[in-house]
Amino acid sequence: MTSGARRPGRRHDLPSGRPEGAAAVVIGGGLAGTTAALALADAGLRVTLVEGRPRLGGLVFSFRRESGVGELTVDNGQHVFLRCCTAYSRLLERLGATHLVPLQDRMDVPVLDADRMRLGRLRRTALPVPLHLAGSLAGYPHLSPAERAGVVRATLALKGLDPADPALDRQDFGSWLRRHGQSARAVEALWDLVGIATLNARAEDASMGLAAKVFKTGLLSAPGAADIGWARVPLGDVHDDLARTALEKAGVRIALRTRAGALMRHDDGWQVTVEKGPHEREQLTADTVVLAVPQREAHALLPGTALDGKDRLLDIGTAPILNLHVVYDRKVLRRPFFAAVGSPVQWVFDRTHASGLTGLPGQERSQYLAVSQSAAQEEIDQPVAKLRARYLPELERLLPAARGARIHDFFVTRERTATFAPAPGVGRLRPAARTQAPGLFLAGAWTATGWPATMESAVRSGTAAAREALTELGFPQGQLPQEAA
Repeated sequence: MTSGARRPGRRHDLPSGRPEGAAAVVIGGGLAGTTAALALADAGLRVTLVEGRPRLGGLVFSFRRESGVGELTVDNGQHVFLRCCTAYSRLLERLGATHLVPLQDRMDVPVLDADRMRLGRLRRTALPVPLHLAGSLAGYPHLSPAERAGVVRATLALKGLDPADPALDRQDFGSWLRRHGQSARAVEALWDLVGIATLNARAEDASMGLAAKVFKTGLLSAPGAADIGWARVPLGDVHDDLARTALEKAGVRIALRTRAGALMRHDDGWQVTVEKGPHEREQLTADTVVLAVPQREAHALLPGTALDGKDRLLDIGTAPILNLHVVYDRKVLRRPFFAAVGSPVQWVFDRTHASGLTGLPGQERSQYLAVSQSAAQEEIDQPVAKLRARYLPELERLLPAARGARIHDFFVTRERTATFAPAPGVGRLRPAARTQAPGLFLAGAWTATGWPATMESAVRSGTAAAREALTELGFPQGQLPQEAA
């Protein structure tokens, strides 16, 4: 079908920043697209959000699974954020979800050494930076006294770096750590413990600029910056259900199971061809189009002259995340999560309550653990049987209570293109929100936000795209969506 009802407004129709008749199409319903659509609708534009999947949330989603104990609600992967992720926190507030995704009162990360079976903790105090971590580091049992002293020296050197320096983007983090006296053990037990989870890459594969951003912002910007938050409910409850409610309340038209097929620029705006099936098409017209899709999809949709060096988008690599899900017949972990060193296991989270397991008859004692494995290039395509044979014995080694426990269910979720690869040099490939085509903007964690591929980066990109779009439409600075600190 064809629709001409969504006729774009012209710039002279926007006196005093009032978008009389202005329309926007946002392509992609992940965190970036949701954020952009809300910001544009809040400014008064008529917004259509187009998403090819039957749900919102992009790579942050949940699904139902019939397991050996009953139906569970499963997140595709474990997603966490930090207190320094101010843009994501603001989105949660906008969705009315802050109470569903709380933060720790203070950063506290249990770290289990699998070889020595010794538990350490990375905790902060209320002291000023960098003293807030001094006590924890001084007693961290997974490093020798000399290694702890070396970490302090490297941290002080890191504090003086500018993450936006292009020269840092060309370096790899691993080489920088070696030049600053970090042992292989220190890299494994501290730097990679944090870096793999936040960058989705090991130190030797990560841009020094992005690593500096992670550690300076998370550990050295404020005492509470690294306090950890995660959803206590299924991710779909937040980024599909609540997001849909907020968008509809803001007046956004949501078109699910709908794909953008082509973009055409006309004198008075854009025409977007969308497809719901092989025989059902609709023509949307708009002043503003935001492409909030992965870089390869954006490349396919972008008109040839819209972006200098458009083919550079294809040089932005991707990195996988593997998640292993285990349902035990008994409680084997008494903490909400822990990280491991000296083990192939990286991070383990208790998802029992969020999955609905505790509400299933006869399963009051059962426990569901999610094992999150970032930078999983070597294992992402391995068969489930092979992963089971490797990881179940390893979990028994880490968790003695799991020995002899019955496994109700073991399954795997794979995100082969979970994030962009934060390789050295990636900074020069990441485009800004504004393109060279009037009214066309880019959003996504892979764009030039200065952050690695996190939920925070995605939300910031959506805000940036909306700000640029509204600026072009003539909105004054005071009416633009607020940027995160």
